[in-house]
Amino acid sequence: MPIVKFEDEGKDIEVEAGTSILDACEAAGIHLDHACGGVCACSTCHVWVNAGFDNLSEAEEDEEDRLDGAKNVTMKSRLGCQAMINGDITVKLPKQKGLH
Repeated sequence: MPIVKFEDEGKDIEVEAGTSILDACEAAGIHLDHACGGVCACSTCHVWVNAGFDNLSEAEEDEEDRLDGAKNVTMKSRLGCQAMINGDITVKLPKQKGLH
């Protein structure tokens, strides 16, 4: 089973393959904003994947469009509700308001 390491929270959890980063956060008891309820209608669940980026599902056009409107987007950015985990990853969650 894939391991998700939450960089700043000091938590590592195992998840089933195909679990979203948003669902992994909830399973770990870590709050990740998701104003739209996790349906790719906003960018509040924007995260940075600092390791294992290739262990995620491919970003689809809807996700890329949402990320185009988010702030502080990098090459490591994904939406937590859309990125499905297929292997070990390390995630950094935004700490400041206004990042989305």
